[in-house]
Amino acid sequence: MSTLKTTSRRAGSPREATDKAKPVRENATLNVFSHAFLVLWVVMAAGPLIWVVMTAFRTSGDILNDPMGFTTSLHWENFSNAWSEANIGLYVVNSLTILAGSLTGTMLLGSMAAYVIARFTFPGNRFVFMLFAGGMMFPVILALVPLYAVMDNFGILETRQGLMIAYIAYSLPFTTFFLTSFFRTLPTGVQEAAMVDGASHTRTFFQIMLPMAKPGLVSIGIFNFLGQWNQYLLPLLLNNEDESKYVLPQGLAALAVNQGYRGDWGALFAGLTIAMLPVLVVYIVFQRQVQAGLTAGALK
Repeated sequence: MSTLKTTSRRAGSPREATDKAKPVRENATLNVFSHAFLVLWVVMAAGPLIWVVMTAFRTSGDILNDPMGFTTSLHWENFSNAWSEANIGLYVVNSLTILAGSLTGTMLLGSMAAYVIARFTFPGNRFVFMLFAGGMMFPVILALVPLYAVMDNFGILETRQGLMIAYIAYSLPFTTFFLTSFFRTLPTGVQEAAMVDGASHTRTFFQIMLPMAKPGLVSIGIFNFLGQWNQYLLPLLLNNEDESKYVLPQGLAALAVNQGYRGDWGALFAGLTIAMLPVLVVYIVFQRQVQAGLTAGALK
């Protein structure tokens, strides 16, 4: 009997090994497909960016003769032409000036509204929160005509202040919605201790709760920076008369039209590269903070 048992076990061992090898092969196949998909995604996402940067160092003749070719020499004059002759430098300064005011106003007003909604109970709390959430679902294109009329009546059309206000109103719903969920994850004990020690609501918010919400502020700040930096529709409607007040997306659109007629394609791609650099630098510098801010609420 013992011999039969030993024989049966030995006979079954190859089958057991085969059963164990099946999940390993399935996982290996899945890893191959997942890695292949990631490589394809990287090529699709980074390929156009790399092509734009490479083309920015080529002459217009080389671009027209071989659009997908490589450059044999670096033509840095494309960047100087785009910066000075095509006024890309002026458009960058305009964008940074408007962004400094609009991003600061968006983060300040959005964080204050989110803090009140998340940490205080009052009649209409849920209704106010749903208004901000509903603002994300409202297409901005439907508000262009009344927005133009309202800003014209207030005398802030074709001004930097008016464009800042429009940017703030455009970004405020998502900012408040995001930060409300983040403020709700913060511990209440610290806030209660500050109130017991005699701290006012303003001091509690700016000195205690706001620093604790830094990961969420950095994350939503990056999203607002990208959205406002690339905004084209609102400036096209509200800031379209004086070319010296153009923001960068408007300037790039004008450059695409002008350089298309002049044939200076190298300067056009150099302008596109200049426009991409701030976005890439901001994301690379704050990449870890963005990931921490997006996962902080889930981890708590």
